[in-house]
Amino acid sequence: MSEPIPVLVAGDHFVLNRLLVEALHEAGDPAAWQVRELELPWPHVPFGPVAEVREASGSEDQLIEALAGVRVCLTQMAPLTRRVLAACPDLELFAVCRGGPVNANLAAAAEHGVTVTFAPGRNAASTAEHTLALMLAAMRRIPPAHQSMLAGRWDGGGYAYDAAGLELAGRTVGLVGAGAVGGRVAAVLVALGARVLVADPYADEATLPAGVRVVGLPELLASSTVVSLHARLTPETAGLIGAAELAAMPRGSVLVNCARGGLLDYGALASALREGHLFAAGLDVYDVEPLPPDHPLRGAPGLVLTPHLAGASRAVAERAARMVAAEALRWLNGEPPLHPAGTGRTGAAR
Repeated sequence: MSEPIPVLVAGDHFVLNRLLVEALHEAGDPAAWQVRELELPWPHVPFGPVAEVREASGSEDQLIEALAGVRVCLTQMAPLTRRVLAACPDLELFAVCRGGPVNANLAAAAEHGVTVTFAPGRNAASTAEHTLALMLAAMRRIPPAHQSMLAGRWDGGGYAYDAAGLELAGRTVGLVGAGAVGGRVAAVLVALGARVLVADPYADEATLPAGVRVVGLPELLASSTVVSLHARLTPETAGLIGAAELAAMPRGSVLVNCARGGLLDYGALASALREGHLFAAGLDVYDVEPLPPDHPLRGAPGLVLTPHLAGASRAVAERAARMVAAEALRWLNGEPPLHPAGTGRTGAAR
């Protein structure tokens, strides 16, 4: 029998080491692996840049020590930097259980022959559900009603016509982007009786729920009571929704963003809410995170805010662990990765 492969599970307080180890053992023969563990402090300590990579947790020194002799690393947040790679020549597979390996220097990994994989779609269902939750909470003004009840009031003023909420049924909802998340949101909206428009240059109506129409962004903005952002952040989509686009939306409409903060001009959004042009907004992502005390959104009416939690479900952590464990098994068997971000050596020598 071959010697077990040294593997490091570098989990955190979301994708737990326990989940990674269980997924690794369920994916194949537990005896194939010699498991080491490193616990990273995220989310109790916010992620941030580590050397040249962004959105990482822990330190280079900590990871270098843990990776001594290790050939496979399963992680969500550990920083794979040029310095780490130079100090860890045995490393062959770095499997990141995130939708994008922003904590890995892919160019340096390729130079060192290290395969990097990631976990696309791991949080698509969770993000779609959170989007719908924010949409409904903003449209029906649930947070202020909740706060009123907690304060001991029974405020029936929400029945006044001008204060009453909005329904999805019969409304037009525009989705800017129709990928894994947008497609799920579209299906639920159709089931709730909404008319759904999609603005996405890569969308195919044949793959979308029946009745969903693909249109240009100007038509979507002008026609939609609710606009929800689901586009990727690229140089082309940065600042996609600014003051002009918000002004093009019908008066009394709602904007939701669970995608990326860089898609939206938040100063313009705050102005549109204060001026009464928009009825409400539901936001999970921001141009600056954490949201600073002097941010223009502070004090704007009609907001439902969450702190970048759309992907925070237990199922996401479990699914992510299974996805990277599956990549480790493929590497062990000499098979190509399912989701390569950068490819080095082609598998275990067994």
